[in-house]
Order: sequence, then structure tokens, then C-alpha cells
Amino acid sequence: MRAFVSVADTGQFQRTAAELTITQQAVSKRIAKLERDLGVRLFTRTVRGAQLTIDGQAFLPHARELLQVERRATDSVRPGRRALRIDVINRRIAPAALLRDFHGAHPDLHLDVVVLDDSGVDAAIAAVRAGTIDASFRAVPLPARQMPDVIKAIRVVDEPHELLTGPTHSLAAARAVTPADLVGHRIWIPGILPGTEWATYYDDLAAEFGLTIDPVGPNFGTEHLLDVLADSATLASLVGEKTRLLWPTRYDLRRIPLHDPTPIYPHSLIWHRDNPHPALAQYQEL
Repeated sequence: MRAFVSVADTGQFQRTAAELTITQQAVSKRIAKLERDLGVRLFTRTVRGAQLTIDGQAFLPHARELLQVERRATDSVRPGRRALRIDVINRRIAPAALLRDFHGAHPDLHLDVVVLDDSGVDAAIAAVRAGTIDASFRAVPLPARQMPDVIKAIRVVDEPHELLTGPTHSLAAARAVTPADLVGHRIWIPGILPGTEWATYYDDLAAEFGLTIDPVGPNFGTEHLLDVLADSATLASLVGEKTRLLWPTRYDLRRIPLHDPTPIYPHSLIWHRDNPHPALAQYQEL
């Protein structure tokens, strides 16, 4: 296919041979094989070179497209060319905002934001170590955790919590609340998976401040959570300060800062110290 496109562009088998660093005879054999496979003549040979037949003209744009697909396929996995793969727990939270800023500052760099199926920190470290992903945002309990020598982690963002309520909740009019104010209220966070890092985090948060964090109920997604909170006088939830949420104006939901003290979710960036991807160093600088 590459030989065909080159001959179509150059009009010369000899120039294609030089371009592909093969012999002119090899070019002729490749074109002949392609013509046999297709059952049509692609070129008319003249003393001036090779000219596309009508079938060759019809085939050329599709051949170019096939080469572009092949290049994109190999670039998707080739070190130095493929996209920088960074894992986040959720595409709505603070690390995702950092990645949007990074993409805005470096629009020409390819970035692939992924969410691992198993989002525990150990699974993320294993994926970074194996090279499945280039980096991951996770809550790493440093310095208590003994990281593998080849794995590096730095604390990059501490995301404060906000209380999210509907307009009829008893705390809806508050300008700010404390963890003590939340005692006795039902904090609804459906879909917390046992064994995940955020399950551990919310268990620790509830134990520290005596909170009632309720994970019961099917997790139908963020939109369903907002829908339920909008009509509830008893349910509230916790969201990160930089978590992006959109809802209809009629919901009249309230995001209330949580202070004295302010619980934060500690996001660390994890990467392999020997990762050769050129964009990773630029991201660390950002």
C-alpha cells in the first residue's frame, strides 16, 4: 500500500524505490501483487513513468486513509509517540481539572485520561510499574506506605470538601458548616466500593468526626444523586471543592464550604522513575 501511494505521488518506480530503500524490482513486485489481489490495473506504464488508471485514481484516497489508520494505530502504542496515559479516580474531580489545565498549556501533546477498573492504590502502582499507564492520581498514605524503589509519588493537590444539599435541607441556608454540624445528618454517598481507597478514606472520615456516611442504594450516577438531593430534606452529600457538577436551575442545590477543620482528599501523582515518555516530564513541571 505504501509503495502504491508513493508511485502515485512520484510517478516513478525508481523514486519510490529510493524513498522506501528497496530495489526498483521490489517496488514492481509489490505493485503487481496489489493489482493481482484487486483484480484491476492501477497504473499505466509509459516512457515517462507510471500514470494512475481510472481504478487507480478511485483506489488512491482509500489507500491514503489506510496508511493514516496504520500510523495512528502504531503511534497509539509506540513509546514517545503514543498519548500520555494518566489514570484518575473520576473525571469530575480535582486531578481531572489539573489535566485540563495541562492540556490547555500543551494542546499539541496527546493526552489519554483513563479510569482503571480496579481503582485501589495498589492496582494503580502495579499498572504504573507494568507500563500500562504512565501515571496515576491516588490517595497514597505517605510516608507510612513503603513504595517500590522504581515508583515515585508526590502530593500534588489537597481537595477540600463541600457539603451538597437541596434547598429544603436544614443546613441549606448555612454559609459554612463544621464537621461537628454534620453529626446526626445522613451523608449519602452511594456506590462506595469496599476495598477501594475512597472507601478507606470515608471510613476514616466518619470515624474521626462521628459522621453517618450512608453508601446504601444503587449507584445510578451523579445525575441521579443530584436529582435525589434536590427533593430531599434529610439527605446531603460530600463533594470536592473542584469537582465539576452541573444541574438544572430548578434544583437549587447548595454547595456549602466545610471548615474548622476542613477535611481534604489528598491526591498524589504516582509514576515510574524510568518512564521514557517525553510528555511526563512536562506534566511534572506543570
